Amino acid sequence: MYFMKLAEERYSVRSFDERPISEEHMNIILKTANAAPTGCNYQPHRIYIVRSEENIKKLNEISKCIFGAKTVLLFTYNIDEDWKNPLEDGVHCGVQDVSIVAAHVMLQAWELGIGTCWVNYFSNSRLEKELGLPENEKAVLLMPIGYPSKDAAPLPLHSKCRPLEETVRYI
Repeated sequence: MYFMKLAEERYSVRSFDERPISEEHMNIILKTANAAPTGCNYQPHRIYIVRSEENIKKLNEISKCIFGAKTVLLFTYNIDEDWKNPLEDGVHCGVQDVSIVAAHVMLQAWELGIGTCWVNYFSNSRLEKELGLPENEKAVLLMPIGYPSKDAAPLPLHSKCRPLEETVRYI
């Protein structure tokens, strides 16, 4: 699949069927995540594969945006490992690194016929506490993942892009 076609056709899936993701497909997705660029290649990201009924139930209590997925990826970063800008205090790239990794995951999954949805609608601190994450890891996003149900469809706004002249500036 050509990249532009892949990018245009991918949408946030909010309805999943019951089929589990094959280990082969999950390994391809995780290898793609591992190949994603990060600041100085420090790779501070962590990906938790949430599959247990107990933890899926917790995620459903923490966020209304799990959409019935049987597998959810939780993306975090280790604050001790992300690149810090030596020229400006407080500027670091953990969230950016996780975002790059998660984008790679979304697109690779779609190429394999697997849907995802990027979810930020949850209390990060509650999730970190209830799932028992290490204190030096910060949750960035949840990603329900699975094969789209027959009813899955993009939201109406999905294909509406602002004109480039509204989002691009030449300076």
